[in-house]
Amino acid sequence: MAEAIWSSDTGEAVYRSRDPVRNLRLRVHLQRITSSNYLHCQPAAQLGKDLIDLATFRPHPTASGHRPEEEEEEAVIGWQEKLFSQFEVDLYQNEAACQSPLDHQYHQEILKLEDSGGRKNRRIFTYTDSDRYTNLEEHCQKMTTAASEMPSFLVERMANVRRRRQDRRGMEGGILKSRIVTWEPSEEFIKNNHVINTALQTMYIMADLGPYGKLGYKKHEHVLCTLKVDSNGVITVKPDFTGSKGPYRIETEGEKQELWKYTIDNVSSLAQPEEEERERRVFKDLYGRHKEYLNSLVGTDFEMTVPGALRLFVNGEVVSAQGYEYDNLYVHFFVELPTSNWSSPAFQQLSGITQTCATKSRGMDNVACFSYPFTFEASFLHEDESVDVLPEWPVLYCEVLSLDFWQRYRVEGYGAVVLPATPGSHTLTVSTWRPLELSPVAELRRFFIGGSLELEDLSYVWIPGTFKGERLSRFGLRTETTGSVTFRLHCLQQSRAFMESSSLRKRMRSVLDRLEGFSQQSSIHNVLEAFRRARRRMQEARESLPQDLVSPSETSVS
Repeated sequence: MAEAIWSSDTGEAVYRSRDPVRNLRLRVHLQRITSSNYLHCQPAAQLGKDLIDLATFRPHPTASGHRPEEEEEEAVIGWQEKLFSQFEVDLYQNEAACQSPLDHQYHQEILKLEDSGGRKNRRIFTYTDSDRYTNLEEHCQKMTTAASEMPSFLVERMANVRRRRQDRRGMEGGILKSRIVTWEPSEEFIKNNHVINTALQTMYIMADLGPYGKLGYKKHEHVLCTLKVDSNGVITVKPDFTGSKGPYRIETEGEKQELWKYTIDNVSSLAQPEEEERERRVFKDLYGRHKEYLNSLVGTDFEMTVPGALRLFVNGEVVSAQGYEYDNLYVHFFVELPTSNWSSPAFQQLSGITQTCATKSRGMDNVACFSYPFTFEASFLHEDESVDVLPEWPVLYCEVLSLDFWQRYRVEGYGAVVLPATPGSHTLTVSTWRPLELSPVAELRRFFIGGSLELEDLSYVWIPGTFKGERLSRFGLRTETTGSVTFRLHCLQQSRAFMESSSLRKRMRSVLDRLEGFSQQSSIHNVLEAFRRARRRMQEARESLPQDLVSPSETSVS
């Protein structure tokens, strides 16, 4: 008995298969192992002269309570193949005990088995997915090796998944529930419904390990193997196929403890080369039909741009706003298209307003997270091929406002940024400013009643589209730097020039290069504007200083 190598790994194994699960075949071999068998195998030559032969105490096989055919059994079982146990045979033979249509079906099948000479299996039987059986060991399965482990709520609910799915079958064709949405769910309701209910088909391979003559008792039933299959072709086997490992063991409980061993092997027939080729052609035809179906949904006419045109798609998001004085912020934004060569569909909305968002502390700033999505489309038609003409790019304007307790708003800042001229993902941070009045009364009015200076034309933040001169002067406008707004833009560009190798592609490429140069030119313009503002503030501060503080420095410099 010491030479027997048992397999102690009874965990489950997961397999994936594209073949129909009905082709699955398992061979289960069950054998009874007791001390009498090993005593019978003891060689007589090893016994001493003064020792009593232990074989004399070995009972006769017919007196051990087991017939020779009861010591060992082997069965080849297919997926969802029903093998009746002695308990089911005794139960369903009586038609009065049959209640459901499945019970009456089993009654007819058992009668046919009796007419054909009885069932071939004795101890090995199965419970299919339609049977009313639940393995209680799955309910008390532990997640750790701790002896004092208490099963969590999730473990208990997941163990009941299969039972709950069976209980719901009769309600699929019932009357629609009146309460589709539970507006005020209780804590118990949330616990009972917060469980992933994956539809599985389950099959149990069982063994009746009762003594001979006492088969058919529920207490002697033991689970040999559990099979679970889902719609994705995932097959879960517990325990795993024996293969090169040792057999599994089962020790029965009771007055007379017995030891059984069993093996589980996959004996599914392999597909022939002709069948594999036929299956490959079927899959190829199926995938081809599915591709044609998808093409029919999309359509054959792909919308292309006109020659010399560039279509711009922008999927954007107002991410956040930070660094502002007051709380409860919202952002009003819009996109201004240049008046020359740019257009957008009539139904296109080029503006939007985010929701009001309270700020929260993040580092040294108060941040309002909006995550407000927006999208728009615009087209650029390149008509003038002159190199001297510099095309303009759309500008994104934003206005940040805040709400007080009385729902009165105040302007927190204005900002503008040129949209990226290159496709891809871009994250832009727009710095904002607001007009400023050098008066304490204005700040009190802003705090208490929400009044503040506002721009009549928001395009004045950048270069207004109505401006036709050479120089734009903002002299005399007092401003205050406030916070910043973060945008995340995903830009897509479509043009025939991207797939044509003619001179048109080279011409459109030059347009895009000039557009990129315009974007760089605008950033340089921003730096110069900031430098001019800083220089102007330094001059104003210098002029406000007393003359006696300025004169010594002038003397030293001279």
